[in-house]
Amino acid sequence: MASVVSRSKNDVYMVIRRGALRAIIGSACAAAALALAIGLALGHHNAQPLRARQEPARSSTVRPTAFPSPYSAAEFARLRAENASLDARAERLAAQLDTLSAFDQRLRAPSPRSTASRAVAATSARAPDSNAAGGPELPPRPCHAAGAPLDPQVPRGELDCLASTLGALEQGVARHEAAWEAFPGRRPLALGRNGSTFGNRLDPFTRQLRFHPGMDLVAPTGTPVLAAGAGRVIHAGPMPGYGNTVEIDHGNGFITRYAHASKIEVRVGQQVQPREPIAEVGSTGRSTGPHLHFEVRVGGQPVNPADYLALFASASSG
Repeated sequence: MASVVSRSKNDVYMVIRRGALRAIIGSACAAAALALAIGLALGHHNAQPLRARQEPARSSTVRPTAFPSPYSAAEFARLRAENASLDARAERLAAQLDTLSAFDQRLRAPSPRSTASRAVAATSARAPDSNAAGGPELPPRPCHAAGAPLDPQVPRGELDCLASTLGALEQGVARHEAAWEAFPGRRPLALGRNGSTFGNRLDPFTRQLRFHPGMDLVAPTGTPVLAAGAGRVIHAGPMPGYGNTVEIDHGNGFITRYAHASKIEVRVGQQVQPREPIAEVGSTGRSTGPHLHFEVRVGGQPVNPADYLALFASASSG
């Protein structure tokens, strides 16, 4: 079966063979539908001799059937419902793959802003493999062998095979969606303008050249601060130089920092989702006015947040 894989565990890099996947899902669904249709036809054909045997007064000659129907009306209805459910699952899976594939293309696109991609690769290489697995790379085994003789029992086996295949694919996609949800690329303010950027700058207090480890987003006091990705809160309180600060651990060595808040709305240990409100803009700590200081840290080192925000800038469903 076409696979959705990563270069290493929990890596947000993925190889999505979407065309092959859709072809396999389509052929499997078509095979199941064809077999189901044949079963229905057999059942309809066999219903006539059965009624003739039950009403001997209306017909003196009954032609025996060659293929006894393996399904009752209730079983046919159940098979049709299962087939419709699998079609819906396949459509949802294709939509999920569209989203992941679009993100993967942005992540891989050559750009001067490449630190995000390098950081992802380096962090993934350091991630522990708690669920190590391996084996030869073999092509997927089809649910229905081409040219094989049709059997009235095929619909049941076809649907079971397709359900199992979709289940395995959905598990793989779910793992990648979890990594995508945790990726710290959503803009932490819905409103506001960009202030100081990442890198060396003139310190606003001393006017000396100093390194700025994040980016500033200027907005009025009380503006909601949003989580840049899913994760767990590891700090929620004062921090020297930063004032009221929230830190979120996104896994794989990724941490985001949100500083100078006027109010903190989360607690340590709390799980947060992308774009969930976590604080309010303020001017606490070493600050000249209301704004959010936003940092992305990889392996304990600050990296340019703009590289990460750019990956989600064009996404409609971040």
